[in-house]
Order: sequence, then structure tokens, then C-alpha cells
Amino acid sequence: MKTQYYTSSSLDGFLATEDDSLEWLFPLGDINETSYPSFIQGVGAIAMGSSTYEWILRNAGSVSEATGSAWPYTQPTWVFTSRTLPTIEGANVTFANGDVRVVHTQMLAAANGKNVWVMGGGGLAAQFHDAGLLDEITVQIGSATLGSGKPLFPRRLLSPGLALISATQVGTGFAELTYSVLKDIH
Repeated sequence: MKTQYYTSSSLDGFLATEDDSLEWLFPLGDINETSYPSFIQGVGAIAMGSSTYEWILRNAGSVSEATGSAWPYTQPTWVFTSRTLPTIEGANVTFANGDVRVVHTQMLAAANGKNVWVMGGGGLAAQFHDAGLLDEITVQIGSATLGSGKPLFPRRLLSPGLALISATQVGTGFAELTYSVLKDIH
């Protein structure tokens, strides 16, 4: 069981534009050519930031068109937010607030031996890292730059840092990098 931050980023380190748009991402490649199909099979629970959840809400039509449902996940999902957000019909969503360690325990139980996916955004992934809960980061670096936007990981991470465990070219649009998060054993 691992807690994994699995995401995409522009070459200059942004997940989305300032207004949370992901439109830059879709022309770069086919998700089915990445590790995503095998990755999602190993996921038992999802942690999601409120901006990601709100993007799904705003884009329910295109999400439904692409996946067959306005909510494309079967796994129980915890949406971290300090606001009241609408629910999506058929979604197994729990709204959470506060310390990620408390919710992580619930997520591990719900994952039933599978992995926990920290879906986004970067601030949420950083909270999991700060709590010592993040085990792995997989990022698909897209062949695009945004100049500004929502950062991939808004923390300085120097030591103990990360160890590259794989690097794969995905078509001409992505390089997929997977890192093990090294734990400080002091």
C-alpha cells in the first residue's frame, strides 16, 4: 500500500492555469498510452483538492462524454475543502477539512490494501508530504509551458528528497517520471 501523488505538469512546473484550466493538457497525448490504466487499477481511495473537484463539476459534460459518467471514479474519494460544495450524483465523496493524517487513516481503511491516490492539487500533495505520508510521486511532464499558474508542488524539497525510479517517454507530448519519496529517518 502506497500513498501516491500522480499528476501531470507543464514543463515549467504548473498543473493548471491561474483560472484552474487543464485545456493545455489534453492535446498533448492519450491517457491510455501512459501508466494511468494500470495505475488506477491499484487505487483503492482518492484524496482530491477542492479546485480539482470544482473542475470536475464545471466540466461535467465533457467528463461524462469522455468517461461515460459525470463522476469517473469508483473509489471512495475525500475532497479536502473548507467550503460547502455541491455533491455529484452517484459519487462516493466525503468532504474533509483539517489534518490530512486523520483522514489518511480513514482512506487507508477504505482502500482495503490498495493504494491511496493524492489526485491534486499540489498544495494537498505537499500537506501529505509534510505529514510524512507521501510515498511516491509520478508526474507526466507535458511539452508545454504556461508561464504561471497552479504549481506542481509548492514546497522546497531538498533533503532527504526524491529518488528517481523510472523515466518513460509517452509519445512526443510527455515524459513520465516516477520518484520514491525518501523519508527523513532522524
